[in-house]
Amino acid sequence: MKLPIGLTTPEIRILQEYRRLETAEMSLDQIQKILHPTRIDNPPVKSLVEKGFLTESGNGESLTLTDVAREFLERKAEPETAGVEAGSA
Repeated sequence: MKLPIGLTTPEIRILQEYRRLETAEMSLDQIQKILHPTRIDNPPVKSLVEKGFLTESGNGESLTLTDVAREFLERKAEPETAGVEAGSA
């Protein structure tokens, strides 16, 4: 799947957790407890806010998905197949 330019693996992991939990809002505490495959200490919440994927609410104690993030999470994963023909090895 082609990813939006500028998103990192930890950022995508946070957005995927919103989808997994089927929620549009999570507390900062919930986000900090997300296990990241890259084992980062501080989740990139600030960068997701700066990139327009999350907005802060409740004095920064919770974060809500933006329309941009919802559109990203609604995309279907499609493998890149350019230049590959069916049945060729």
